[in-house]
Amino acid sequence: MGLHQMTDRIELVQGDITQQETEAIGNAANSRLAGGGGVDGAIHRAGGPSLMEDLKANYPRGCPTGQAVITGGGRLKARYVLHAVGPVYSGKPKDAELLASAYRACLSLCSQHGIKTAAFPSISTGAYRYPLKEAAPIALRTVAAYLTTHPEIALVRFVLFDSATYAAYQQALEVIQGRFAS
Repeated sequence: MGLHQMTDRIELVQGDITQQETEAIGNAANSRLAGGGGVDGAIHRAGGPSLMEDLKANYPRGCPTGQAVITGGGRLKARYVLHAVGPVYSGKPKDAELLASAYRACLSLCSQHGIKTAAFPSISTGAYRYPLKEAAPIALRTVAAYLTTHPEIALVRFVLFDSATYAAYQQALEVIQGRFAS
C-alpha cells in the first residue's frame, strides 16, 4: 500500500484530547515527565494522580527528547497515555528529526502494546514554539509513513485544540494526499 492509502487511516478533529475514546492518547510531555501546562496539564488533571505515580515509579530519570514512554490512562477514557517529548524549537535541522522521532516512538509503543487506535495532539507547537506550518507536515508524513508498514494500527486521530492548528494540519494533509495521489 502506498502512502496515500495510509492517510485514510488518519483523522483530523478539533477538540479536547482528554475526551477521546481511542485506546491511547498522546501527551506532549517535558523531558522530566514532571507535568506542566497546556496539553500536558490537561491530561494530568483529567487522568488523575495515577499518571504521575506511574511516571515516577517507571521512569524516574525522565525521557529524552524525541522519545516516548507509556502509562495507564487513569481516569481518562483512553486505556493508555503515550508521553512524547518533542523538541523545543531552535530553527536547527535536528528539530525536525526529533519531532518525527517523538511521533515514531509513540507509534512504536502502540505496535508493542497492541494498541490499534491512538489520538495525538500537535506536539511541540505550544510552549515549545514549533511553527505549525513546519510541524504539521512532519507529524502527518511521519505517521503516514509508519502506517505503511504497520497495518495493526487502524486509526491515528490528530486532536487539534483550536481552529488555527486544525487549519494547518488540514492544509498539510491535503498537500500530502495530493503529492501521493496515484
